[in-house]
Amino acid sequence: MPDITPLIPEQRQLIQSYGDGGFRIAGANHLGSVLIEPDHTYSWFVEEVFSISLDNLDPIIKDCSNDLPGGAVLLLGTGLEIEKVKPELPINLRRLGIGLEVMNTGAACRTFNVLLAEERHVMAALIAV
Repeated sequence: MPDITPLIPEQRQLIQSYGDGGFRIAGANHLGSVLIEPDHTYSWFVEEVFSISLDNLDPIIKDCSNDLPGGAVLLLGTGLEIEKVKPELPINLRRLGIGLEVMNTGAACRTFNVLLAEERHVMAALIAV
């Protein structure tokens, strides 16, 4: 039987599991919510969706540029359920050349891994479940 697991460089932040209030990412356990770039994971001290702003997303969006081919995408995992964000958040992110996709945390984890394997410019902001 052929192995269909995508080859992902070791330093990439592949999400291996989530739940119990945290995540396992690239072999490391992270308690609480996280911000993830392809090469780094940060603790994220956000517990509710309506408190999300450009300021608390800064660790992962600070280096984004409108010049990225195809742009960048930020996956926002809002917990067990999909929740609405402040209306200005997607507008402000789009001005930075970043598309926003809002989904539950499980879907955001799975989507992040797929886009990471495709070498896309993907970031994730994940509220722990």
